[in-house]
Amino acid sequence: MFLGGCISVGFHILGKNLIAHKSCVNYLAFSKRDGRWLASAGDDFRVLMWDFGEVDLKFPVGGFQGPVGNVLALDFSATNQYLYSGGADSVILKYDVSTLRGVGSGRGSSFVEEYRDHDDSVRALTCHPYEDEVFLSASEDGKLVLHDGRAGDRTSAAQGILQHTAEFTGVQHHPVMEHVFATCDVHGQVCLRDTRMAFGPLSRRSNNGIVRVYNTKLSRKSASYLSNPESSSLTFDRDGESSFIGLLHDPHPLAICTGRNAPDGIPVSPSERTYTNSCTMKSGAFGGPGMDEDDMYGAGSDDFRAYGLRKEITAPFAEGKWESRYVPFEIQTPLARLNGVERQVILHSPTPSSPAVQDLLPTPPTVRTLQPQDLAAERTFLRALFGPHPTLNEGDEGENETISLFDHILREEGEADVFTVRRWGEEDSDSDSDSEDETIIDVFDTSLSDSSQ
Repeated sequence: MFLGGCISVGFHILGKNLIAHKSCVNYLAFSKRDGRWLASAGDDFRVLMWDFGEVDLKFPVGGFQGPVGNVLALDFSATNQYLYSGGADSVILKYDVSTLRGVGSGRGSSFVEEYRDHDDSVRALTCHPYEDEVFLSASEDGKLVLHDGRAGDRTSAAQGILQHTAEFTGVQHHPVMEHVFATCDVHGQVCLRDTRMAFGPLSRRSNNGIVRVYNTKLSRKSASYLSNPESSSLTFDRDGESSFIGLLHDPHPLAICTGRNAPDGIPVSPSERTYTNSCTMKSGAFGGPGMDEDDMYGAGSDDFRAYGLRKEITAPFAEGKWESRYVPFEIQTPLARLNGVERQVILHSPTPSSPAVQDLLPTPPTVRTLQPQDLAAERTFLRALFGPHPTLNEGDEGENETISLFDHILREEGEADVFTVRRWGEEDSDSDSDSEDETIIDVFDTSLSDSSQ
């Protein structure tokens, strides 16, 4: 599993820093099937490629140039011929992996095509499971765009755009069913959609492509009302049977993660920050290359850590034989807790070496803490906010300015209770559908039965 951090408690783990980026790494993407290539990108406007076919991986084998803003999303095409990137500059770039040039050459390979369909930051993009020229992108402008290089001039640009009433935060193609994909937005709505119903002429569209809406409301014993948290990202496992909110065949979430305990089961003290996802963009992933099953899930947290969780959830979600049953189930103890880093990609392994890396060292147990708001922190924040982009400053200065932005956000919003700030029913939560609790079973069954046609 590759995550930006190192395990602090739990099972013994070793690690190695992959150092090349000059600022925060925002996204990692493995090539499809074999997992040989790892693409990384972030706030330094760089897209780097790492080759796990090497005997001892130390440096990226090359990179791509073109982004002029923070890169927020990456994905490989179906056969790994292309890599796509998107981010804060609102532009999606397409790279041909076969043209990759070494980082040490002084210049990276350029993009082969660009897409300018969005008017705001591209938060997510996802490639078709079988076609290299087809992918979906989602943006904070509320647009969901279907890009199909095979169509040429046969369809208008408008036929490939679905305009939503809220900012999209995620989109993910189903890994097996070519017409099925999922979306999430800032209002917490998570939907399963069908491209045949979402795009094309208006006469063919139906219900904005929605075939199922998932219940993302949360309940708490001490509250008589529900919370409607923002859905910041979503992902499928390799077979498409599970998503980050639970089983696809159940519209209700099965579990939520709180991290109340350390991996060894010892409760975390109230003074120590635990798993939270309230104010910065994060994503998670199931399993990984080389694993037979996607039985683990990893996700980032605002407490400067990442958490590894087992996917299996035991029933019947009760505290005792005669006690009330609760859904979703609260996962209080993670399998592993990983301390956060900023501009480094860290390879984790339970053994000192692997086919791709050698001489791994024990990972440090310390975790970064939120810095106090003093005069020095305020000056660094203002310099990052009004000065040149932090990535233009080399070394620690640029990184410190970037970190100061996140620290400011955490100080302002990090302690907010989601049941207070996202109380369901107190604000108008725009929706693509007439009812967020509606489940369109008949349409979904039809799309599955003819998905191969």
